[in-house]
Amino acid sequence: DLCARDDSEARHIKQRPSWQVRSGPLNHTHWKRQPKTHWTVLLNGLNLHLPEADALLRRFAFVPYSRLDDIMVSYAVDGGGVGAHVDSYDVFLLQGPGQRRWRIAPPTQWRYVDGAPLRLLENFQPTEEFVLDPGDMLYLPPGWGHEGTAIGTCWTYSIGFRAPAGEELSAAFLDYLHARGLPRTLFRDPGRTATRHPGTLDPRMIRFTEQTLSQIRWKRADAARLLGIFLTEPKAQVVFTPRTIAPVSRFMQQLKRHGIVLDPRTQLLVHASTGFINGEAFAIPRGARQALQILADQRRVNAKTTGLAHLTSSLRDWMAAGF
Repeated sequence: DLCARDDSEARHIKQRPSWQVRSGPLNHTHWKRQPKTHWTVLLNGLNLHLPEADALLRRFAFVPYSRLDDIMVSYAVDGGGVGAHVDSYDVFLLQGPGQRRWRIAPPTQWRYVDGAPLRLLENFQPTEEFVLDPGDMLYLPPGWGHEGTAIGTCWTYSIGFRAPAGEELSAAFLDYLHARGLPRTLFRDPGRTATRHPGTLDPRMIRFTEQTLSQIRWKRADAARLLGIFLTEPKAQVVFTPRTIAPVSRFMQQLKRHGIVLDPRTQLLVHASTGFINGEAFAIPRGARQALQILADQRRVNAKTTGLAHLTSSLRDWMAAGF
């Protein structure tokens, strides 16, 4: 059912007669035409849709949420898998029902298969092998080659961690600086004389560019603010549904009775006096720091939480936005 939805990220991978990848949505009739062996389906962000999967993800809160990404579930029939590959981030592979054989190898100068629809390793030579039973878990650091093959029908849950690439952060930071306001000086060249070489890059314009770029300044606080916005930005397929909320008096009654819980799709991080929720930065209200930290850490707060009343306005806004 989740694979058939527009707000999910699913891929169906077949190995025979050659590697084939089809991205979702994958409707119900799609599965009726599949062979009995050698295929798998991957569904990213299972925790965004099922509270049970979100609860599983939160079991890995021994690392900061800024590093924790999502849970991908892999359902495979006998012989199914995605081939030998390597990830650039840490991953825990938790075996659900069924069994899967894992072959692994330490980092090396990996080569990839040309023309393949997946980044398959060409020179994969495993050094260890494990068969995972239900409840077993395998941890792989970044850069380790691995190949998982289903033994019969099986489910595997991959708990992935974020490792932002330098180019991602650089591009996001330039966008951030542009939104904050870059120098608006216009190029001027009074007293210019005729040139004998119009095809040569203008030295005056080079100096102007250098001087303009040298005016761009940022501090550690800017880096932290950009990172908070970047890490809490919802994924492309995530859509929040706005909702109507009760008047303040009734809202407070409900808050006292039930507390409040973050939607599984919501990302909330805190740094100093600034909070970040779903790609938006905000100043933490005076007296609300402790309550907001509990909400960010535990994903819920109860009515007895110290300072919760100072968050009332923000909580109403976030509930109205579907957060």
